[in-house]
Amino acid sequence: MAKKSMIEREKKREKLVARYAAKRAELKAIANDDSRPMEERFKARLELAKLPRNSSPTRLHNRCQLTGRPHAYYRKLKVSRIALRELGSNGQIPGLVKSSW
Repeated sequence: MAKKSMIEREKKREKLVARYAAKRAELKAIANDDSRPMEERFKARLELAKLPRNSSPTRLHNRCQLTGRPHAYYRKLKVSRIALRELGSNGQIPGLVKSSW
C-alpha cells in the first residue's frame, strides 16, 4: 500500500489539471500561433509560467486504483501487476486465467 500522503497529493494534482486545462490550452494555442505578434506570444508564455506547476498534465503519475502503487501499472485495467495477479487468482477479471502447473 502506498503512503496516504502520496495518494492524496496525486488526487490534488488531478483536480488542478482539470481546473486549469482550458486556460492552459488557450494560452498554449496563443503561444504557438506564428501569425500572432511576438509580444503577444511572449506574454502568453509568461502567463503560462504563472500557472501552478501541479496543473501541468505531465506531473501526473499513474497509480493503482486499489493500492496506490506507482510502478508496474496496467493502463487498460488501472491496477498494478500485484493487484492484477490477486484479482486474477480470485476470478474477478473476466477472461484472465492465472496459469499454474
